[in-house]
Amino acid sequence: MYKLDQLQTPLFDALMQYVKRDTIPFHVPGHKKGDGMDSKFKDFIGTNALSIDVTVFKSVDSLHHPTGAIKLAQELAADAYGSDRAFFSIHGTSGAIQAMVLSVVSEGEKIIIPRNVHKSVTSGIILSGAVPVYMQPEIDSTIGVALGVTPETVEQTLKDNPDAKAVLIINPTYYGVATDIRKIANIVHSYNIPLIVDEAHGPHLGFNDRLPVSAMEAGADMCAQSTHKIIGSLTQSSLLHVKGHRVDVNRVKQIMSLLQTTSPSYILMASLDVARMQIATKGRELLDMTIDLSHYARNEINNIHGFYCFGNEVLNKKGAFAVDPTKLAICCKDLGITGYELDQILADEYHIQLEMSDLYNALAVGSFGDTKEKIDSLLHALKKISLKYCGTTEKRGGVLEIPEIPEQVLVPRDAFNRPKVSMSLEQSIGQISGEFLLAYPPGIPVLCPGERITAEIVEYVEEMKNAGLYVQGTEDPDVNFIKVLRDSNSMSLDITA
Repeated sequence: MYKLDQLQTPLFDALMQYVKRDTIPFHVPGHKKGDGMDSKFKDFIGTNALSIDVTVFKSVDSLHHPTGAIKLAQELAADAYGSDRAFFSIHGTSGAIQAMVLSVVSEGEKIIIPRNVHKSVTSGIILSGAVPVYMQPEIDSTIGVALGVTPETVEQTLKDNPDAKAVLIINPTYYGVATDIRKIANIVHSYNIPLIVDEAHGPHLGFNDRLPVSAMEAGADMCAQSTHKIIGSLTQSSLLHVKGHRVDVNRVKQIMSLLQTTSPSYILMASLDVARMQIATKGRELLDMTIDLSHYARNEINNIHGFYCFGNEVLNKKGAFAVDPTKLAICCKDLGITGYELDQILADEYHIQLEMSDLYNALAVGSFGDTKEKIDSLLHALKKISLKYCGTTEKRGGVLEIPEIPEQVLVPRDAFNRPKVSMSLEQSIGQISGEFLLAYPPGIPVLCPGERITAEIVEYVEEMKNAGLYVQGTEDPDVNFIKVLRDSNSMSLDITA
């Protein structure tokens, strides 16, 4: 199956060799294996971790010009995931996504993207100066969650924009819903342009046939993965993959070097090295265990009054071609509480912290680290919450509709860089936004720089705030004020400005 010996961990081994030699450090970082660090932090974190917090030198290689351990570690990652090249990203998948965008589009060029993209996609568009063309994903009106974009939507958008230089899709979504990515890849490639994939929530795909197909398997040209999600690398460590001839891999390398720090964390990179080894050599059995526990949890949740956790039945809906069972979206609107309230109750009263929440759902993420005992603790808490709230609150009605995509007056970079003034959110209707408005997590924009603010958007944001959800993007942390373009009233549609 693999060309290389996936049991190897070359970067971690190089760091272990450095430690075993008992090297005397006259290099940064200044804590010198923890000897110069205050004990308050050192006693908790431990000297083992601090001993491999090193800088660039020959025996541990260089991320920006790898010739040794890092080079082999990245080759092993490419071999494991079926890509031609793999790059370590130590500024997370957000940075890797920005690099993907910058690799395929330049100023004034169109890139087709779903509206429910993470803010890192829009950040990449601002940095590149590209023109976003939005696709509306399908919405599950039962639980108020965006599903995927359909192949038909991708095909129609390409017909309407045959001059587009690339297409980006999210697969799977934060909630674990996958689209027909093989079909989309074929459609995109018929225009001889690359398909790039935000696969942040799919670093485990491709290692168990009970999961949706991975981006690389489906024929995508690039994908960015949060290796710290689901599988075992440390937070902020991710992988960027390139495959095929439609993306210039040397440009990708240059852009990654441009974006990433010259002082990368070797602790993060070593965790990527070992996480790749784990998923490549033990992934099938570990994922079998994770999937089995997730199925158990889902079945039990659906037997608790007031809760609903969707599964394969969502495949009857447009935009849902496959489901990652390790994502547990716990819908609680029939209990009369918001997802945010459920999230807080579990955290405050039961010391169970979920991944994220929205108006109607709270998301639990399954992984190798789960046990039946931990799942049972969650189920026990949900049963007690059901008993407490059942019949005491009114069921929430239909889901709050996501606003229509507003008029794009300027490309995001132009709007981001223009002079702005601050005004109250309710007075900003009709103005052109100079900032983002988004609910975070998962960081999906309701409003992007360069778009005209509508009453519908303002009402939606107020609903989010009133429900206690975390709305961000504006300089004002309370999102009562928003920066708009100083000359908004004189502007008309001009996305080539």
